[in-house]
Amino acid sequence: MWKIILRGIKYFFISLLVLIGLAILYLVIFVKINPPKVPDESASKLQRKTISKDFYTVGNNYLRKNEYGMWEMYVEGKPFERGAVIGILGKELLEFQEDVFISEIRKIIPSDFYLRFLKYLVAWFNRDMDEYVPKEFLEEIYGESLSAPDKYDFVGPKYQRMLNYHAAHDIGHALQSRNFVVGCTSFSAWNNKTEDSSLLVARNFDFYVGDDFAKNKIILLCHPDSGIDFMSVTWPGMIGAVSGMNDAGLAVTINAGTAEAPTQSATPISILVREILQYAHNIDEAVKIASARKTFVSESIMVASAGDKRTVIIEKSPTKQDVFESTGNQLICSNHFQSDSFASDKENTKNKIESTSAFRYERVKNLLSESPPLSVAAAAAILRDRKGLYEKNIGQGNEQAINQLIAHHSVIFKPEQKLAWISTNPWQLGAFVCYDLDSAFARSKHAHGENEIYDKASNIPADTFLTSKRYYDFLAFRIIKKYIQFAAKNVDYQASESQILSLIHTNPDYYYAYALAGEYYLAHDNKREAKKYFTIALLKEPSCLNEKNKIESELKKCE
Repeated sequence: MWKIILRGIKYFFISLLVLIGLAILYLVIFVKINPPKVPDESASKLQRKTISKDFYTVGNNYLRKNEYGMWEMYVEGKPFERGAVIGILGKELLEFQEDVFISEIRKIIPSDFYLRFLKYLVAWFNRDMDEYVPKEFLEEIYGESLSAPDKYDFVGPKYQRMLNYHAAHDIGHALQSRNFVVGCTSFSAWNNKTEDSSLLVARNFDFYVGDDFAKNKIILLCHPDSGIDFMSVTWPGMIGAVSGMNDAGLAVTINAGTAEAPTQSATPISILVREILQYAHNIDEAVKIASARKTFVSESIMVASAGDKRTVIIEKSPTKQDVFESTGNQLICSNHFQSDSFASDKENTKNKIESTSAFRYERVKNLLSESPPLSVAAAAAILRDRKGLYEKNIGQGNEQAINQLIAHHSVIFKPEQKLAWISTNPWQLGAFVCYDLDSAFARSKHAHGENEIYDKASNIPADTFLTSKRYYDFLAFRIIKKYIQFAAKNVDYQASESQILSLIHTNPDYYYAYALAGEYYLAHDNKREAKKYFTIALLKEPSCLNEKNKIESELKKCE
């Protein structure tokens, strides 16, 4: 009898393993996305010419690092050619960016088993992505993928993984964790709300995947064979756009929203923004392009048009779209929807209550109302603001702040003049470098990067915070924080009392310094000290209701 049962169990597990093996085989064979067929791939054989250190050319195209540490890239031509040239020009940058991205993924998911599982899960989820991406962008991604490093082929074929990376913003926005932070803030003003009555747009792109991810920002100037010339702020490997402006005076930025959870892949939001930049001359054309594309996450797309002399927000989820317009001459966007179609949605309402979105929205609103008509310098000051509502000191790095000290980049656009100011590292604290699109394209097309393409005289100086004691305290805090977080999760490691006190003293107004000290002591079974620090954390300014509830839950464990 027992032999029959054991034999049955044995056959059950053998059958289960066979089914799992067949499922993996199915994923490997049928979920693979093949590159598009390109009639002429000769651009892949182009050679890069080194002009000097950090300055390369391929024909009329170039990549050059400016004195502020940002890379400036000019590309032109047909889709595959553009992509191939981008890859050839920046092959080392492409490898570094993938090193950083995979490293950050490993921090979130250290297990090799779960990483392999995630690989197949992502492949399954994104199995139809190429059906939602315009063919010319597939060709561009394919061209770039030919320069991707071989060492990550275990993650997936080069083309398929480069395509999947274009959904990184979407995936990060879905995860919403301390490892992938997405909490952008943007605003626009025009007419009597700006000092010269012209349209002005400002945004923080708070997409954080570690400091190194933002190390190599690229200012991309693209002269495509079809459509409109445009500039975008991007990173190696990304042909999509998250912040950009085109030659028609149309500026586009995106902020993550919350509505339905994604159920399948569709058009990555960065690809949709790229399409708008390349083909839309005005708001109506931008709305039409957005309407034609299905996205798998919810997003606010701020569109400022020189031709229309106003700004709107296209609010889009996987199932519906609406356009929100201001009744006045200013518009604010954080991470909740405002249009009639979305305002009362359950997920949107929950997000406003539980997240930091409403805090940042109100802070921008207050600062705009208190200042005279907006100037570019005043817009930069708002983007750099680190305080909470009513000028409250909430610590450095609090997610309630407009400036959370995590930004990949900040941008200020004046679409009517086709001017852009791009922040330099660290975050949005370095100088904002000014680019005149007309001048930058003219110099790029004719001088091929031999001369500076930015307007140094119009730059916005670095934030004075960079030279303050508080800034260096914050840098020390970040170092100490990492160790305390590690020791809180690994009880074999101890933190001294002086380390805990240093954590507090380097960021005394920040609730998380106290909450982390509480987490450490609770993990090390010192409930008395844990209770003390959790109590102080609640008296500070927890960034949102979710954080407040989490601290209160931890405090109950100390009883």
